[in-house]
Amino acid sequence: MDFGIVQFTSDRGLLPQILAPLIEQAGFASYYVPEHGHIPTRREAAHPGTGDSSLPDDRYLRTLDPWTTLAAAAAVTERIRLATAVALPVQSDPITLAKTIATLDHLSGGRVTLGVGFGWNLDEMADHGVPPGRRRTMLREYLEAMRALWTQEEAEYHGEFVEFGPSWAWPKPKSTMPVLVGAAGNEKNFKWIARSADGWITTPREEDIEGSVQLCQQIWRDAGREGAPRIVVLDVKPIPERLDKWRELGVTEVLYGLPDDSVERASGYLAKLAGKLELDA
Repeated sequence: MDFGIVQFTSDRGLLPQILAPLIEQAGFASYYVPEHGHIPTRREAAHPGTGDSSLPDDRYLRTLDPWTTLAAAAAVTERIRLATAVALPVQSDPITLAKTIATLDHLSGGRVTLGVGFGWNLDEMADHGVPPGRRRTMLREYLEAMRALWTQEEAEYHGEFVEFGPSWAWPKPKSTMPVLVGAAGNEKNFKWIARSADGWITTPREEDIEGSVQLCQQIWRDAGREGAPRIVVLDVKPIPERLDKWRELGVTEVLYGLPDDSVERASGYLAKLAGKLELDA
């Protein structure tokens, strides 16, 4: 089981080219960042945490672009995985986004993991022309179309939301691009994952991780998928007994947030956390 760091990026936090090397030096396996292109000031969508249109953190308004952020991190690291938790692909053009992600994977030596979400902020999604009731279908098509561009010498895709004829597109990812879905741990989402993705990222509000992990794995097997789904858990505090249980259940990675207002605080936190997790720097 690996351990990684997720940074809620903003224009007030540490720059990725400063923070990412600290994460790698401390012995962590990955660096995750989120995506919000904009937040409409007048909204009806309820935040999953607050239950209404209010936001728990103004960093939602100030989030850095994930691909530029990870590119900056790639340039100053050699080992850590570079990932999103989560990106919102349907807010971008799929052909252009496929090129961006493949280029990042190429420049980083094959270190990219694509974490995606359906998009809880319907007002934000609406400004990108995403029909609320078709978010899942649209995301599935985007992923299928991008995979075609990443894997086929002459790629084409014909869907409801994505349409292009035979095309050339390089670079290709170094290997199969892992796709994880950040969403609530329920049967509907796990069936979607078993069909269209490679694993699950929990939400901060998940309570029954053990039951959800087992359900995800069962639905994966029932769908005839080989191996096991990747399970990435967002944790707040490392509790040895709980981590041991997650490891036994098949959790593949556990992520922690961190203070990023200064190098001193971030470095101190990473060192302390790495010590508790017994990581090799």
